[in-house]
Amino acid sequence: MIKKGIILAGGKGTRMSPLTKAVNKQLLPIYDKPLIFYPLSILMLANIKDILIIVNKGQLNQYQKILPNGKNLGIKISYIEQSKPRGLPDAFVIGEKFIGKSNVSMILGDNFFYGQNLTGQLLENTKLKKGARVVLHKVTKPELFGVAKIDKNNKIISIEEKPKKYLSDLAITGLYFFDNDVVKYAKKLKPSKRGEVEIVDLLNFYKKKKQLTAGLIGRGGAWLDTGSIDDFYKTSSFVSAIENRQGFKIACLEEISLNKKWITKKNINDSIKFYGNCEYSNYLKKLIS
Repeated sequence: MIKKGIILAGGKGTRMSPLTKAVNKQLLPIYDKPLIFYPLSILMLANIKDILIIVNKGQLNQYQKILPNGKNLGIKISYIEQSKPRGLPDAFVIGEKFIGKSNVSMILGDNFFYGQNLTGQLLENTKLKKGARVVLHKVTKPELFGVAKIDKNNKIISIEEKPKKYLSDLAITGLYFFDNDVVKYAKKLKPSKRGEVEIVDLLNFYKKKKQLTAGLIGRGGAWLDTGSIDDFYKTSSFVSAIENRQGFKIACLEEISLNKKWITKKNINDSIKFYGNCEYSNYLKKLIS
């Protein structure tokens, strides 16, 4: 079982400048919660309780104000500061000590997932013992994404970044599951023309060994990448619509922990004091009343 997870929350967020000049993108609000709550909730739903968050140099303080160490959620959160973005696979090099001898999951800090049977799919993916698995989602404009072509056993046959010619309509989302070899492979990577190491090159190590499989988000699920202002607000509207119509919150971290019996009602009361008088606290009050 995969018990460790990394959230990559560095990056410059240039597509959302000037908003991101002072505040990291992952701390900006998606409706009523900081964006970072959403990827963190995905790891928690997958029963991953030991989490490393990689942040930009000088921004650690901002994160620790909202997510100090995870104790209030019954999990363990640690941080590493990254001097500059060097590509996604760099997370496994700087996180080597955290990973140790374990298998590991990684989620990008600006990815949003939602779906009815999502928890079941996540738990299935954490059973990975050998190889790597990427989570795929059907899209209407594959030319804008990294895409993967799969065979009938969900083995990945080919991957291409923003293909000019149609290859497949399955986009590679920002959620990955790896065996422990990922550290070794990540260290072998050479930077591309962009000056960064590329996730596609890392996945190709596994593909050559026929150890790269896909997890699919079905029709009822949603994956949104909040990289641009437009996508950011679309995601916010999506969360607002669902929460207001159905009356429950997406990515309420305390609710996930309470349901999993990682925390007690006393912890929830502490969280209510911490957040102060707000809608989020009112929702937490309802959980324990």
